[in-house]
Amino acid sequence: MIIAFEGIDGAGKNTLVTAIKKELNADTLAFPRYEDSIHAQLAQDALHGRMGDVTDSAFAMATLFALDRHGAKALLDEYVDDPSRVLILDRYVASNAAYTTARTGDDAALRWVEDLEFGRLGLPRPDLQVLVDTSPELARERAAKRETQDATRARDRYERDGGLQAATYAMYGRLAEMSWGGPWVRGSDPAVIIQAIRDLA
Repeated sequence: MIIAFEGIDGAGKNTLVTAIKKELNADTLAFPRYEDSIHAQLAQDALHGRMGDVTDSAFAMATLFALDRHGAKALLDEYVDDPSRVLILDRYVASNAAYTTARTGDDAALRWVEDLEFGRLGLPRPDLQVLVDTSPELARERAAKRETQDATRARDRYERDGGLQAATYAMYGRLAEMSWGGPWVRGSDPAVIIQAIRDLA
């Protein structure tokens, strides 16, 4: 199974993924893959102001993130073919849908992301998507605290944009309500999420 954890920056996805990984004896993969993917590295450069005006284009950024995921397609497919294994993702395709639509203000971006990633790039749909439902205010506090404690975690352009984070939070809520890309569960209680995952088996 493929379980994707989604939420805005600072929502607490990594903490929740770590807790649930141990309980389910699952494998994990985080996107963007900054250490392994040239596309993710280019996106990171853009978000930190090192790629000129690339970051001004919501679709250019979304394409880089999509190509990063496509680079892991062979690994993702292994979990589709073997139902005895569980892969937990820290971010997946819904991140592109939420951020791109929040940036453009146009629901056509939802169809574009779906066609690009699940269609043209052939990425597998997740069996479950978990929206880590943390308010933009609390998430912003966490991200700022993380930055002060770790110099390598400097916030990027998206993380510093409070308006974008709030719009993306609202968009994530809509995606969950409409079951975009597959089924969703919303919350941050590990026990509830673990039960939802087990119910899929």
